Amino acid sequence: MSLVVVPVRYPLSKRSKRTLERAIEIAREREAALTVLHVDLYQNGRKVTRVDLKTAVERTFGHLENARYVVRTGFLVEESILDEVAAEEADAVVIGSQQASRLRRLFRRFTDNPNIDQYLRSHLDCEVITVEGARA
Repeated sequence: MSLVVVPVRYPLSKRSKRTLERAIEIAREREAALTVLHVDLYQNGRKVTRVDLKTAVERTFGHLENARYVVRTGFLVEESILDEVAAEEADAVVIGSQQASRLRRLFRRFTDNPNIDQYLRSHLDCEVITVEGARA
């Protein structure tokens, strides 16, 4: 079964809801599993649980079949997203346009190739789907 990863903010922002809505559509179209990811930043000292995340998503979208809820802790949201995509061997990651530009800036710092879409496709066999007008 293929896998779609969607990073979101908690509590769910309007833009996160838009990104999540698109990810749900894509997962259904592809008959894929869905991983809803939230990244707790070490420096914020806030602890979001998987139950918090699942409750917020289900309150908005109802029960989701084949959905998994993950809370990672890290220093950089973008790095944690890439870690999850790689660890789970995701087929697609659905991100908001603002998150996509942050990922591209991060890539420019660490690689000669700032094209994250191309990098993820060639190194991780993962498609990046950007939702316009949405952030994380």
